Amino acid sequence: MPTTIRTAPSAVRTVSRSPPRPIPMAAAHTGSVPSSRLARPAEVFLDQPGGTVSVAAFHSAAAAFYPHLLRALAEPGSPRPALHDEDVAQNDFPPLTRDYDIVLAHRLDHAPPWSATVSATTLLHEPLDVALPAHHPLTAKRRLTPGDVADQPWITVHDGFPLMATVEAIAAAAHRRLDIVHRINEFAVVAEVVAAGGGIALMPRWTARRHPDVVLRPLTGVHARRHIDALHRPERTARRAVRVVLAALRRAATEIRRS
Repeated sequence: MPTTIRTAPSAVRTVSRSPPRPIPMAAAHTGSVPSSRLARPAEVFLDQPGGTVSVAAFHSAAAAFYPHLLRALAEPGSPRPALHDEDVAQNDFPPLTRDYDIVLAHRLDHAPPWSATVSATTLLHEPLDVALPAHHPLTAKRRLTPGDVADQPWITVHDGFPLMATVEAIAAAAHRRLDIVHRINEFAVVAEVVAAGGGIALMPRWTARRHPDVVLRPLTGVHARRHIDALHRPERTARRAVRVVLAALRRAATEIRRS
């Protein structure tokens, strides 16, 4: 129906108004769907026990936990772990939770807690022992003190990595500077260098692979333990698959500790 609109005393404009179009039945039907039904696909996704769950770990934790994790999740319908290695300084572990569902990280007993932006599940509270060549004179002792080991050549991690603080505590307790001759982060390489007589080192008791030519002795007089924690963003555990993987990691930690 044409409509006449007066826009000014000297001008008249005619606009043709079309009749309203009927709303398609599909669109009308969609508008009446309850929000609970629209949210259902998201709920189904979150509640699925399967699906891919990304996990990152520093090297010794990866070597210890990943075989257990793969065996535990081998059944059909289990989550599919996507495994990665990330060898970073202690402060760089929490940011990795932006890229992975779960991050295995480590920190020393006396280190500050993890950032409040992440949730942490403690898996292991692992002793750090002194690694010696098999025929070293100090293997005759059942336990070692900072004074016993302070005059030895040392193999340590790089600055900024968690174990370095314990090495510094040994030097402080012995009131002398340690002779650091090699800096190697990978414990498998450290074990080979220790076995060849290249120095002594701190080694984790449970997660590092045993070397036939390396002897571990407990260290007293300083705090020599580390936490191995599973870090994740709080919202990640809304997925059932992520919770299943966390439970598998906790069971793996029990097996590692017993072995």
